[in-house]
Amino acid sequence: MILFRPVGTKELELIAESGYKKYPPRLPEQPIFYPVLNEKYATEIASQWNVTYNEDHKGYVTKFEIEDAYVAQFAVHVVGDSYHQELWIPAEALDIFNQHIIGYIQVINEFSEKK
Repeated sequence: MILFRPVGTKELELIAESGYKKYPPRLPEQPIFYPVLNEKYATEIASQWNVTYNEDHKGYVTKFEIEDAYVAQFAVHVVGDSYHQELWIPAEALDIFNQHIIGYIQVINEFSEKK
């Protein structure tokens, strides 16, 4: 399955430190990791939320493949419009989730605040 994850600069730096092989642990106030099922939704989050709320006003869309058999255990959650589809991965399961990523995490788009 192909999934997408909108990230900010700090998270992207940690992904780069892993050799683009894994997502970093969640912060204590972040109980879930939520990759999204389509690029449109990831782009919306990165270009609106990340650009607005990250201190450097940048957002990125990452794309990765994960083993179908593994990811099938997680239900799809629709959290707004019909295309706002995401998986909810418990923070404590992220290490195992990362082990099922196939290949590398790719950065497919970048957004910054327009001045």
